[in-house]
Amino acid sequence: MSTEQTLLQRCDAKCELCAQDTPLSPLEVSPSDGSADQCVMICETCSGQIAQTSTVDANHWRCLNDSMWSPVAAVQVMAWRQLNALAKTGETWAQDQLDMMYLEDDVKTWAETGISDEDDDQEPTRDSNGAQLHAGDNVTLIKDLAVKGAGFTAKRGTAVRNISLTNNPEHIEGRVNGVKIVLLSCYLKKA
Repeated sequence: MSTEQTLLQRCDAKCELCAQDTPLSPLEVSPSDGSADQCVMICETCSGQIAQTSTVDANHWRCLNDSMWSPVAAVQVMAWRQLNALAKTGETWAQDQLDMMYLEDDVKTWAETGISDEDDDQEPTRDSNGAQLHAGDNVTLIKDLAVKGAGFTAKRGTAVRNISLTNNPEHIEGRVNGVKIVLLSCYLKKA
């Protein structure tokens, strides 16, 4: 049985990312050896948006809410990569999905291997000590911060877990007291 036939049987003739039953084509999930275990069967819409990231329709990718729970590792990797790309563009719902998603260590390594590092032309986000911060890091506040609009003060020493980076290297997003807020990186220390 060919790889394409194996994939069609596995996906029940529906896109493994968005579940559309339009014409499908296989996509190797890099790095890949070309086997069915390292490929996904996707529709033309998903394929086009993966190939040309400038034309991404964020609402189309809300389907990842379901496909990220697939038992197929290649589908999990593609869902993680798309959610990660959307979270970097400021889609908070995508970051929320990433926060819920669980990947085995080898699958997460595969997912991270296939994406390019942070944009080289963008300045890295650094904490108060100059340590580089990455999405998913844990940080600690080094100063009491009044949270405008939320009616509380984030106390020094408060841990902020699983942060998100923004387009501004001086800002990060994180949850304090259950509220998602933007914090200045100069008031944070990497945990």
